[in-house]
Amino acid sequence: MTILWQYGSSNPDNATHLDTIRQWWTSLQGQEIYWQQRLLPTHGNRNDLDWEPQRFDEKFILTNPEIRGITLYWFKAEQSQERNITPHQLEFDEPHQQLYIFPQSQQQVIIRVQLYRRPYQMIELNDPNLAVGQNGMILLRDNQQLIEIKINLSADRLKLLKSKLNSLD
Repeated sequence: MTILWQYGSSNPDNATHLDTIRQWWTSLQGQEIYWQQRLLPTHGNRNDLDWEPQRFDEKFILTNPEIRGITLYWFKAEQSQERNITPHQLEFDEPHQQLYIFPQSQQQVIIRVQLYRRPYQMIELNDPNLAVGQNGMILLRDNQQLIEIKINLSADRLKLLKSKLNSLD
């Protein structure tokens, strides 16, 4: 569900939407966030924007986040300068916990704010050595890359893995 607030809107829920966004914004106190800024496409859909990490994206701890009037205020941890941005529109993607800010001063810009989530690290092993120990222990070893992965599975997880492997046949 997306919650939309727009400057000057006559929607009777506009104030309620801003209050919901205010509550979420202030809940970010002391949290590490990811701040991404993109140019809106002149022709096309903003859903086509590439939100993969880019050079000027920022990750920082947000302190003292608040909304006064319609302006969002915050500090970056370890910095004494208060920052602010006045939007003409805010979209809060509640399921994904992402806030899209459309600044009044830069109509061609969109900013996305979300809690920072550390990305998964992908390790690819091609035909590794395999050892199976007691109590659901599996050891994968790639001698070329000098990588060893030890996996300890509960009895239930081991049973699930066996059934999934059997279904591959």
